[in-house]
Amino acid sequence: MNWLPNSSSFSASNRFTGGTRLCIRPLRTRPSAPVVTAPTRHTFDKEPMSAVPASFSAFLVTKKSGEGDAAPGTRGVRELSAMDLPAGEVTVRVHWSSVNFKDALASTQDGGVARISPLVPGVDVGGEVVEVNGTADFNVGDLVIAHGYDIGTGRHGAYSEYCRLAASTVVPLPAGLTLRQAMAIGTAGFTAAQSVHALERHGITNGNGPVLVTGATGGVGSAALSILAQRGYEVVASTGKAGEHEFLKSLGASEVIDRTETSAESQRPLEKERWAAAVDCVGGSTLAYVLRTLKHSGAVAASGLTGGSGLNTTVLPFILRNVALLGIDSVMIDMDLRRAIWRRCATDLRPAGIDDELITEIGLSGLDAALTTVKAGGARGRYLVRVGG
Repeated sequence: MNWLPNSSSFSASNRFTGGTRLCIRPLRTRPSAPVVTAPTRHTFDKEPMSAVPASFSAFLVTKKSGEGDAAPGTRGVRELSAMDLPAGEVTVRVHWSSVNFKDALASTQDGGVARISPLVPGVDVGGEVVEVNGTADFNVGDLVIAHGYDIGTGRHGAYSEYCRLAASTVVPLPAGLTLRQAMAIGTAGFTAAQSVHALERHGITNGNGPVLVTGATGGVGSAALSILAQRGYEVVASTGKAGEHEFLKSLGASEVIDRTETSAESQRPLEKERWAAAVDCVGGSTLAYVLRTLKHSGAVAASGLTGGSGLNTTVLPFILRNVALLGIDSVMIDMDLRRAIWRRCATDLRPAGIDDELITEIGLSGLDAALTTVKAGGARGRYLVRVGG
């Protein structure tokens, strides 16, 4: 018995013949490719399982016995995995970072900065977002920067090809800056810009008189010198490096004085008024000198402690000369002000030399030597770290 209809008696619009229902099981065909495969590809592209590779390179510091793959008290380039990254909403492929005095402290046994071990240091992050989770503030592909908070001290930082951050600590890359330029500025340049911002908000102008910059060959000092000079200030630079006078004058210093003068101890609570303002990157006896020699109603923006954390001074500069000591903290600064100063770093508070004379470029393998140099006070300008990208 021939139970299948011929092609002439069966069509898509006529499934019955002679009033008799045909018991034909429909052919099981696969849906067309656009129905199945297109949505699958779209979902994979927008929501990958992980954009972090199985392993990646990082500069790891181990300070305690029995933790991590490195021996206690060692540091160097190691391989990490996504499981090593901390919690956070934004995962970044790090392109660039920099080297700060704080990084040097975080990388040493007695630095007093690192709060975890093992630790990937690097307080300055510049890179591209590769994953987002639980935040609408950023998207995959965004170029971002981050610094401060616990980055590189209490959680793994920027000396790693990948890092994971809290969304509340991340800043969109300002227009007018590349990631490389932003990291050439970094925490040091940002702190310098923040110092100038604070002095001018206090009422200091370029017509008040000379401004002293201490520790002028360092990252903060050289950037502050450059910014102030570009804004029309008469800048006097203090350094202990006799061979760097011409370098400092090329950044805009009108005069260079030796740090033995600015760090000298004195029993006198007040000395001759010399400076309308100062950016102090040293602290200790140098900050005490600055306070004794500021002009009436002058101000000092203090951000450093390479010369020590103690301060031997009196109340007399404050109550007789109305001077102001402005503390500069770039770690926990309000996010709105942080973003505003970064925008100014791309415009009117942009340091000179971030593409050339202030920069020494290294890779992860060069960090050990650079951290040692920075901690010893031997750096000139900024170390820029090419991490990946």
